[in-house]
Formats: sequence, structure tokens, C-alpha cells
Amino acid sequence: MLKVGLTGGIAAGKSSVGEMFVALGAHLIQADRIAHDLIQPGQKVYEEVIAHFGEEILNPDHSVNRSKLAEAAFGRPSRIKELNAIVHPAVIRRQNEWMEEVARTAPDGVALVEAALILEAGAAKDFDRLIVVTCNDDQRAARFAARQNMPVDQARKEVARRMAAQLPDAEKIKAADYVIDNSEAPEHTRAQVYQVWEKLRG
Repeated sequence: MLKVGLTGGIAAGKSSVGEMFVALGAHLIQADRIAHDLIQPGQKVYEEVIAHFGEEILNPDHSVNRSKLAEAAFGRPSRIKELNAIVHPAVIRRQNEWMEEVARTAPDGVALVEAALILEAGAAKDFDRLIVVTCNDDQRAARFAARQNMPVDQARKEVARRMAAQLPDAEKIKAADYVIDNSEAPEHTRAQVYQVWEKLRG
């Protein structure tokens, strides 16, 4: 089985690219979904996040308000590191457990882990190949604005703030085995995904 990391900056379109790989036969898990599950009430990570960031990040039903948590974390670089130190180890453990499960059930398969911070978390060593998804700044801002339902100018500022907590795309590209430029039409991206898939299967 081939272990593949799929990463890239915020709003580059990693999830869309991941879905294209799934359509070709890849197995996929999203680190963001894992993290979402880990910060549900009753989970150890949930308790640690509340202990560090306070109950003001909670919704009335005691679930974590992810927007409030992001606001608290992205306000200062030291707070981002604090959050990542709580969440990343647990997410990485679950990713690796999942890849082991796929190896047992589909030994000839491709296990794809979509995660924004593979390199930042020091998890690149867990993969046989690394794919980096990129896009231009205008596309990134437009996608983030649509996702968060906010004006593009505001989205541009928020993207810049969050990107400051990640490695620049240029650094990610240096570490990549494959780069997919997701700046143009979906058909253009899909063609690149198919080319990479052929190489992975080869």
C-alpha cells in the first residue's frame, strides 16, 4: 500500500482534489474531520482545549465553536502552537491507525491523508509520497470568502493572517513529490490529478 500526504495552504482546494483522487480509487481521510471528532465533548482533546482556551469558545450545548476557537488561536502565534501541540499528536495517531487499517483491507491501495499542516507537524516522514495543492492568491481569497460567507476584502486579510501560521507555498513545493495547481478550471485540475494518479499506481 502507498501512503500519500495531500497538503497545501488554506483554501487551496485540497478537499476538491482529494475527491478527484477518490473518484479514481484512492482511500481518503481528512485530518480536519479527525480533529473535529477529537474536540467533541467527552474526548480527552476536548478537555485539554477547554483547559487552555476557556469556556468562552463553547456553544450553548457545550460543543466547541470552531470559529471562536480559530479566533482565539490565530490571534497570536504562541496560541496557535499551543493548540497544535494539543491536537496534532492525536490527529497523527489516528491518521496512522487509519493507514494501518487500509493496509490490512486494501494492501494494493493508495491511502490518502488530506491535512493542511503535514510539514508543519513534522508528519511528512509518515508518507511515501507528498502532494502539494496550490492556487493563486485571488482564487484563495475568493474560495475562503465563499466558504465563510464574508466579503472578499475581509477574506483576503483573514487568509493572510492564517497563512502566516503555515509554511509558505514555496517551502511546501520544495518538499513535494507532486504539485497540483488548482488555480484554473476544475477540468485543468482533474487532468493533473489523473497524471499524478497514474504515477502513484505505477
